[in-house]
Amino acid sequence: MISWIDFLKSRRSIYKLNKNLPVFPDKIIDLVRDSVRYVPDAFDMKSQRVIVLMGKKHEQFWNAVYDELVRYTGESLSRDRTDSFAAAAGTILYFYDSAVVEEVRRKYPLYAENFHDWVMQSNGMLQFAIWTGLATMNVGANLQHYNPVIDNMVRDMFDLPEVWTLVAQMPFGGIGKMPAPKADEDINIRVKIEK
Repeated sequence: MISWIDFLKSRRSIYKLNKNLPVFPDKIIDLVRDSVRYVPDAFDMKSQRVIVLMGKKHEQFWNAVYDELVRYTGESLSRDRTDSFAAAAGTILYFYDSAVVEEVRRKYPLYAENFHDWVMQSNGMLQFAIWTGLATMNVGANLQHYNPVIDNMVRDMFDLPEVWTLVAQMPFGGIGKMPAPKADEDINIRVKIEK
């Protein structure tokens, strides 16, 4: 029987991805929907938003990311990195809805200053849940952060409201090559037990 820790160990940043998914795309879409539904969000505010890109939209997205980076830097850049993400089967875009967060902040002014942290914690849990879920299906993924450079492009490309705030991009696909094993460490440096 596979333990939860085994699932955690299988979740890795995999950069060599391809379009050969070991599961039907519907399984991934179900995982995303269920994760959005069940991952906790402070005050049950339901602030998390996700877009799943596949097929041509996925490839158009990474081409547009490259174009936006060139426009932003004013330099000719290698396409290797964005092309490697386009070579994957799809991308999950993670957002939160700032209007929802502001509404809950107004309802609970005593905690108002904490809501930005809480919404980011929820988004991180959502990313982690989906990423680990993908790993259980032998689907590789990695996490990218091209925002805020690509924020306006994403909003225009998908006709999104201003209140959708981009947090991260997760290319996913078949695993072309696994990363090297993680180095062992003395975990007691980072974990302290008090009795």
